[in-house]
Amino acid sequence: MVVVTDSSSRLPDDMRQRWGIRQVPLHILLGGRDLRDGVDPIPDNIYECGEATTAAATPVELYDAYRRALADSGGEGVVAVHLSAALSGTLRAAETTAAELGPSIRVIDSKSTAMNTGFVALAAARAAADGADLDTVANAARTAVRRNHGFIVVHRLDNLRRSGRIGGAAARLGSALALKPLLRIDDGKLVLAQRVRTASKALAAMVDRVCEVVGDNAAAVAVHHVANEEGAVQLAATLAERLPACRPAIVTDLGPVLALHVGAGALAVCVEVSP
Repeated sequence: MVVVTDSSSRLPDDMRQRWGIRQVPLHILLGGRDLRDGVDPIPDNIYECGEATTAAATPVELYDAYRRALADSGGEGVVAVHLSAALSGTLRAAETTAAELGPSIRVIDSKSTAMNTGFVALAAARAAADGADLDTVANAARTAVRRNHGFIVVHRLDNLRRSGRIGGAAARLGSALALKPLLRIDDGKLVLAQRVRTASKALAAMVDRVCEVVGDNAAAVAVHHVANEEGAVQLAATLAERLPACRPAIVTDLGPVLALHVGAGALAVCVEVSP
């Protein structure tokens, strides 16, 4: 059994290699160039490039990745976990591609992105490593989707407004009042959870929300950032104090594709609550 995901998942390389998870790149279009996330060099300040846009994984890339994975699985099958259909066209392209290759490929909508997608792919990979069959591995991924929660604090809404990921009225209000919005992923969509006056209060509100969904349970936690590594490390330390039952958070950048949508300074937390 082979698990495939896309580059939005932000899985660290060593983790992908350990679990044998394949990755398909998302794209950034800049100045007539098509840059593949995780493959081609992409400017570190891509979030400042107003003319840059993002694009889904291509059907050709998906077909090639699935075909190879299916062959390498020895016919056992492929489970493909991708970012939310509400955030990218990748999932629809994946479903169309999988239909061409037959029923041994199952496509799962993670209904999120970043390490929430990564956590779902890991759940599938662990089930596959335990020797589960295709249906069981796919069901493990679907169950993991329901255990995942994602939150993000952005410093400005301009990037989200330009990319169409949040309404123009909300973006103008946030900019005019210098509010620091706390956003969350709700059924695959990025929605406003709370408007807060300062960045510090927005981060405190995010920590509170994370602690509410975890409660006394164990959970896997990831902290992401855009050009804000120090803030991410501090946030991870705060979560470690508040969530003693959880393993230390994975800390990674949010990657160029997601950075283009949320802008510099953004901090995000992805949580998968243990069953």
